[in-house]
Amino acid sequence: MIAPDALVLGIETSCDETAVAVVRGGREVLSNVIASQARLHSPFGGVVPEIAARAHEELMPQTIDQALQEAGVRIGDIDAVAATRGPGLVGALLVGFSAGKAIASSRGLPFAGVHHLEGHVMAAVLEFGDLEPPYVALIVSGGHTSLLAVREPGLYAPMGATLDDAAGEAFDKIARFLGLGFPGGPEIDRLSEQGDPAAIAFPRAMSGQGLDFSFSGLKTAVVRYVNRMEKEGVEISLPDVAASFQEAIVDVQIEKSLLACEMEGVNTLVVGGGVAANSRLRRRLEEEASARGIRLLVPGRRLCVDNGAMIAAAGHARLVAGESTPLDLSADPSLPLPAPSPA
Repeated sequence: MIAPDALVLGIETSCDETAVAVVRGGREVLSNVIASQARLHSPFGGVVPEIAARAHEELMPQTIDQALQEAGVRIGDIDAVAATRGPGLVGALLVGFSAGKAIASSRGLPFAGVHHLEGHVMAAVLEFGDLEPPYVALIVSGGHTSLLAVREPGLYAPMGATLDDAAGEAFDKIARFLGLGFPGGPEIDRLSEQGDPAAIAFPRAMSGQGLDFSFSGLKTAVVRYVNRMEKEGVEISLPDVAASFQEAIVDVQIEKSLLACEMEGVNTLVVGGGVAANSRLRRRLEEEASARGIRLLVPGRRLCVDNGAMIAAAGHARLVAGESTPLDLSADPSLPLPAPSPA
């Protein structure tokens, strides 16, 4: 167990962001350094696991040093360490998780291995304060599209998940197909500002069919539309394609998130993950949630992307509650969320 005002060093390396932060008391972000690898992966149109792991190894020491320097503290001031244990790319996870364990072991500090999705949920704490269950959480990122019911602190009941590609992965793949940059989400977001979201009637996959998601059919529909237009010699508006594709993803995410809140009988919706930085999703969520009297908690964009501060906040909550992670455990790319016991 640690003191409520403890300084926690948070490390996140589940994918292609080398991120380290120092957070006081699980709430006050003293530093939040994110070293992006986008330039390394851009030529491939997606994250290459081996490149990501090697880059984490190279970037980790300097990122830790920068986080400490920006926080105005020394390593000896740190009270505890938290690092992402899973899920994610196994090689990438091992770098950050091993670094966190090494620091904790060498200095005799409490250590928390954090679930990546819990980190995204806890990012809201950094901006809005303590989260009081019950509430629903929508986590949308490159690797995850998940709806979670949070009925008691620290326990997460899955309500819906993607059956194929996550939303962020769909953005990346369509951006690559359209000849845009990587990561694809921000590129499509920017291009969509110039387009008409109602221009093309792309399918809303699994709309009205429970709380699971599917985006593979939508990707296929976009590819077929573009190929058909090119074959027929019809000029294509890339902004319209991007905006219509984005709208199809946003519509389904909003529909299912609001349905989940209705099914749980809650009036608070927490949203996190890199795709939660999407301007159209944020704007539409604000409108739809407000119309239904739902309190919407979406952190600022820097707290939506993978970052060390959210891991520090999640680790702080676990350690304050008396939980800790044994140093002989390893990273787990398929780590399950802490779930309530079956009724």
